[in-house]
Amino acid sequence: HVQLVESGGGSVQAGGSLRLSCTASGYTGYYATTHCLGWFRQTPGKGRQGLASIDADGTTVYAPSVKGRFTISKDNARDTLYLQMDSLKPDDSAIYYCAADSVYDFCSGFVPTEGDFQYWGQGTQVTVS
Repeated sequence: HVQLVESGGGSVQAGGSLRLSCTASGYTGYYATTHCLGWFRQTPGKGRQGLASIDADGTTVYAPSVKGRFTISKDNARDTLYLQMDSLKPDDSAIYYCAADSVYDFCSGFVPTEGDFQYWGQGTQVTVS
């Protein structure tokens, strides 16, 4: 079935940038063109929180904490989701997950919530010092 794999995490100094990638596989066709996709991060203190979403037609939604600093995008031909993270802060340190709706091509129109997604990547660590 559908698999999501994140990459691009690592350590960066405050103020720096990272780009995370998430590639979908195990699906006939192009998953990114027919499903809502999102990025989340998880910390011990806040749990898993939604950061951004993008639907099949490219409509995006951002959490206030990252709007203006993070950019969600995708390459439909490669079934790859990206999260460009700029102006990183120590509070951005977390495990980052990509996620996908299992059926629908549209997102909620609000900041994404964990319950709206069924497929999850294994996570990639981001550490900002």
